[in-house]
Amino acid sequence: MGKFFGTDGVRGIANKDLTPELAFRLGWAATTYFGRDHDKPVIIIGRDTRISGLMLESALCAGICSAGGQVIVLGIVPTPAVAYLAGKLNAQAGVVISASHNPYPDNGIKFFAGNGYKLSDAVENELEELVLAYTEDIERPVGDKIGTITFHHDLLKQYIDYLVRTVDVDFTGLKMVVDCAHGASYEVAPVVYRRLGAEVIVINNQPTGININDNCGSTHMVQLQQAVVDNKADFGIAHDGDADRCLAVDEHGALIDGDQMMVICALDLLKQNKLKDNTLVATVMSNIGLYQAIKKAGGIVEVAAVGDRYVLEAMQEKSFVLGGEQSGHVIFAEFSTTGDGVLTALQVIAALKKSGKSMSELAAVMTRYPQLLVNVRVANKEGWEENEAIINAIEQGEFDLLEEGRILVRPSGTEQLIRVMAEGPDMSKLERIVNKIAHIVKTEQG
Repeated sequence: MGKFFGTDGVRGIANKDLTPELAFRLGWAATTYFGRDHDKPVIIIGRDTRISGLMLESALCAGICSAGGQVIVLGIVPTPAVAYLAGKLNAQAGVVISASHNPYPDNGIKFFAGNGYKLSDAVENELEELVLAYTEDIERPVGDKIGTITFHHDLLKQYIDYLVRTVDVDFTGLKMVVDCAHGASYEVAPVVYRRLGAEVIVINNQPTGININDNCGSTHMVQLQQAVVDNKADFGIAHDGDADRCLAVDEHGALIDGDQMMVICALDLLKQNKLKDNTLVATVMSNIGLYQAIKKAGGIVEVAAVGDRYVLEAMQEKSFVLGGEQSGHVIFAEFSTTGDGVLTALQVIAALKKSGKSMSELAAVMTRYPQLLVNVRVANKEGWEENEAIINAIEQGEFDLLEEGRILVRPSGTEQLIRVMAEGPDMSKLERIVNKIAHIVKTEQG
């Protein structure tokens, strides 16, 4: 991992870690890189609703124009809209200004190639080198070689039309609640669901710049759960700040996570003989219940490392069509190059409509076993795999669980943490096992 790029672009507190100066250099670097093979490369930019978004957008635009690029500014749009429109417009790259589910003081800048896929580590490393090489006296284009900026929020309609075309059933007769998290889905999601015939009750769709993800959206489900029950809705959908993921609740207000949504969609595709090699791609963090449900239906689960880019890599390697994470970040390869929360919701709702069942009945195809995760802050994340005391504690925990559960210990990719997770049918047993392992990890790793 480089100095600027993390697991999902460049992130930090806006105007402190992620400054306008850095945004300018990133815009200049991207244009310089993508301009190697294109005269006046086209780069599209979208952002979420954070107060810092317009500041960073302006700096990015200035950097791109300073290097001779052409900017198409979309305004506030979901992350997957940028990925989709980059391909439709034959752009050389797309940029999203968002920190996803993080609180509003944070922001981020992430890049997509012109084909709609996130950049590889190698390309991000090259961008980073360009950023570090930038100097104020660097040669820049002048006159008519300076870049241009055009504003096209109207292009959002193309993305909305595309979403509607991804399902072949209408939602007439369904009553739903959608939580837009005061984020990038606030214009798109209600329009799409209503166009397909659903009765839609919308909450948290009044962004102020400082209320994105504030006790709402897919990281804070209580409001949605209550709204579904109060309005006697058939189900609810919660999006995150940049709308690249979603979670759901059933008619009783019970949570339906990404694992359950993937099982619902995988089984629907299996019935249609559309699930390539009968295989779903999930991560090591997915619940045991997912594996059991897919196996019972005659399917296979391919396991990827945690992170949507690793899920996508596994899907591309063998042309699998469906994969995702428990967080609700799901990729439908037939329709999209990245996770898309509204698209995911549409596929789940379509499966619901075709099944003739209630959402709770549909979700019941997967038993969600209790999971307990403890984050242990440590001085050193290295070497724990060879530590005898930690190994013994894990082995003892696995012996206690036998075939009824599992234990997963892994370091965080972004923080100074080691995560200890266990799952199985007995929560009290999980607590005892996880707390013991976590204590030993803390003792041994500082």
